[in-house]
Amino acid sequence: MNTVMENLLTRRSIRAFEDREIPRKELDQILKAAQYAPSAMNRQTWQFTAVLNREKIQLLAAAVGEALGRDSYTMYDPQVIIITSNLREARFGIDDNACALENMFLAAHSFGIGSVWINQLRDACDAPAVRKILRDFGIPDDHMAYGIAALGYAAPAEPKEVLKTGRIVIVE
Repeated sequence: MNTVMENLLTRRSIRAFEDREIPRKELDQILKAAQYAPSAMNRQTWQFTAVLNREKIQLLAAAVGEALGRDSYTMYDPQVIIITSNLREARFGIDDNACALENMFLAAHSFGIGSVWINQLRDACDAPAVRKILRDFGIPDDHMAYGIAALGYAAPAEPKEVLKTGRIVIVE
């Protein structure tokens, strides 16, 4: 099996992370992978905001948790988050950001870094306390925050069976 297919087939969402720093060189490569994702008409109206300070990550997690009525929300306590945002008026902004997130997840996995998609921010990004934090992070008000790539090295966990339940239909 070629390395691209192996990477695609072995990546899993990680929901428990070690307290171990991600090298900046690898984080830069993950962000570059996001920039090379497809976007509608190649407009690239997105912004990728990397937050490396774990206290700031937990400040955002607490605000999102409060906005959604979820006590003790931590976003799985990752080492780094990358917030994907896009112009509110970008017709395919959510789709473009989804492609960028997948590129980040695959790039992270290629470096042995775990990841999980955090999508609760989309529903909470305009709550006043959350929007204030996003502004402090440099995310403009005309941007909708569509998702977060939570990144870190996977904490040891029990292996789980991988379910393959999606359907594939081929029409000739």
